[in-house]
Amino acid sequence: MSAQDVKGNDYQVQYEPASATVYFKGEISLGGPKDYAPIVNLLNGVAALETASITLNVKELAFLNSAGISMLSKFVLGMRKKKGTQLLVLGSKKTPWQGKSLKNLERLLPGLKLVVE
Repeated sequence: MSAQDVKGNDYQVQYEPASATVYFKGEISLGGPKDYAPIVNLLNGVAALETASITLNVKELAFLNSAGISMLSKFVLGMRKKKGTQLLVLGSKKTPWQGKSLKNLERLLPGLKLVVE
């Protein structure tokens, strides 16, 4: 899988193969599962690579609506099947929604490593 990109007017989701990191930037406020499909496809493509670890970097994601949080939660739940892959989520304390919402991801995947700084 080569570097992949999903862009909208206010956001960008980009996969960086060298570090196995998915970067989320901007404000994502899409309608529902159908609208989030390109991002889900990107995330599932990364998960299918069977890397030792995957990092989701949301530090520059200013806003994610409830449909987006649901999409992220479903991805994290799906990672339970990938026993050999460590999931790391990087967030920022500067963005209020991240502290509370990202903490819930740890409940969905006990092995998830969350760093909010």
